Amino acid sequence: MGASALRRCGKKSGKEITAVLDIIVIIILALLGAALGSFINVLIYRLPLKKSIVYPPSHCGSCEKRIPFYLNIPIISYIVLGGKCKFCSAKIHWHHLLIEILTPLILIGLFLQYGLGVLFFKYAVLCLFMIPIFFIDAFHQIIPHVLSIPLIPLGLIFAYIPRTDVSLFSAAIGAGIIFVFLLFLAYAYRFARKQDGLGGGDIWLFTGVAAFFGLESLPFIVLISALLGILYFFIFIRDKEKGFAFGTFIAFTVVVWSLLGAEKILDFIPYL
Repeated sequence: MGASALRRCGKKSGKEITAVLDIIVIIILALLGAALGSFINVLIYRLPLKKSIVYPPSHCGSCEKRIPFYLNIPIISYIVLGGKCKFCSAKIHWHHLLIEILTPLILIGLFLQYGLGVLFFKYAVLCLFMIPIFFIDAFHQIIPHVLSIPLIPLGLIFAYIPRTDVSLFSAAIGAGIIFVFLLFLAYAYRFARKQDGLGGGDIWLFTGVAAFFGLESLPFIVLISALLGILYFFIFIRDKEKGFAFGTFIAFTVVVWSLLGAEKILDFIPYL
């Protein structure tokens, strides 16, 4: 066998090994994502009620009976039980299944976009915060500070790590600017209308998002979130006195922006 043939064989076998490793990573992310989705469901149920996320263990919200481990398998248990409690037949909300499917899909999408490097872990952390924020705000119109404020130091920590996509300067300045701007906007609206327009949860959430994305992506995320919120308001609400969950649109925009790749989007925008 000649040298060129050996090189071709080596390249082929290298690609095959890489493909196998990618499949293994995807399987691990699918299992891990489903498990994390199950935990996110706990956050969505307990945080608005200010209950411990550790104790008591998983139980039915209706009959309070503890759920044994063999009935608490992500995705499978919901399907087998037909979306009902085994003990009291109370209906289990559809979002439990959706989140247990959605979470692994997001993690796999991030892996396919960034590989298994710093950016994957950065945006995986961000998206894992966005999922409970989306549903809690949609169901209760609140954004728990325990989910929004930690994003600020986490974003700055990731910005400090070498080979990341946002500099520490951009992350810090972006977070500072958006916090001051939104705080001013909130107080100005309260002064003019004698009621709250922008919640504190939205302000902390946008500040945390800015710490992750920096100055360049921030204006586009704010604009898209606002446009989606306005569109939803005029289609479904149409009542100026009624509030709506703006955090859901922020969270949705952040997840989509992360999956598509901030750098790729910013490179593409000038061609529009």
